Amino acid sequence: MGGSRSDQERETGTGSAEAGVTTGALARRLGVSPTTLRSWDRRYGVGPAVRSGGRHRRWTPQDVAMLEEMCRLTSAGVPPAEAARAAKGSSDPLTAGVGAADDEPESLARVAASLAPAAGSEPLGDPRQECKGLARAAVRLDAPSVDDQLNSLVERHGVVVGWEEVMVPTLHAVGRKWESAGDRYVEVEHLLSWHISRALHRASAPAGTGPRATGAGPVLLACVPGEQHCLPLEALHAGLVEQGLPTRMFGAAVPPEALTAAVRRLGPVAVVLWSQTRSTADRPLARHIAATTWGVRGARAHPAVLLGGPGWAGRAESGMLRPPGLREALTALVGLADGVAPQPG
Repeated sequence: MGGSRSDQERETGTGSAEAGVTTGALARRLGVSPTTLRSWDRRYGVGPAVRSGGRHRRWTPQDVAMLEEMCRLTSAGVPPAEAARAAKGSSDPLTAGVGAADDEPESLARVAASLAPAAGSEPLGDPRQECKGLARAAVRLDAPSVDDQLNSLVERHGVVVGWEEVMVPTLHAVGRKWESAGDRYVEVEHLLSWHISRALHRASAPAGTGPRATGAGPVLLACVPGEQHCLPLEALHAGLVEQGLPTRMFGAAVPPEALTAAVRRLGPVAVVLWSQTRSTADRPLARHIAATTWGVRGARAHPAVLLGGPGWAGRAESGMLRPPGLREALTALVGLADGVAPQPG
């Protein structure tokens, strides 16, 4: 009764707990699932020094350093029990040697962090920590953790922020490591890309009332013939669904005849043509789609055409839009659906 608040906090540990990191935040930072952290605590005693309310975990900087070492060792192939002993201060020379010799997960995490926006960006806060966690999980091929982090990212911050500030920097980091290390990171890139696609597909099917009424046709999204790289188009599709706009996603390598037929049948407000490389950028096809019309004589309409991807770099196509990124593409398409025509770039 007579003790001060600080005295009571020293007795219960609540002051330290409140200053610590939550299990969810630490899991995202390390690139593991919260379930993994709880399992390590239960099985190996690698847990927080302080708990608030008897059960709620709060991780101090010392706890975080211990878990970072645990993750580094397990990523290097050290069994969890041995890694836990080393992380808690064991002097086992074999375990310590393996952990120090293989810093690949941390190397990839640093590259991912260097490509992320600076700390303090809104609304994510510090994208570098999110990128580090995702890169660490990907290089360990820890599919459940990759899935958990991506789903949490999209739920908390939406498609645009998640894509631009975390997914793209981490993908670029894996690509750089793959280019500099031969074929060693191909499996990491494939696993990460697949799970990003899966997270975007989930975001494209929200529980809600469906697309908002705009009075305009849908947005048609397609990769040009020969183009198989459609992950950025999937991000745009998810962003459009998030905005409540009707879409039709046709995916990779759509044949010209099929694309033309779809335009005539659907009467889209806009057609987005994705090209990743100059070798697939089909400018005659883009001009043909822009000139395709539908409707009765005297009231014919044609779609706006957006050229997406680095394959369209170079000269501009008259009357067509070429947004530089996901955010700009969404702004242009929302404007078109609402009857506001953006200026071609």
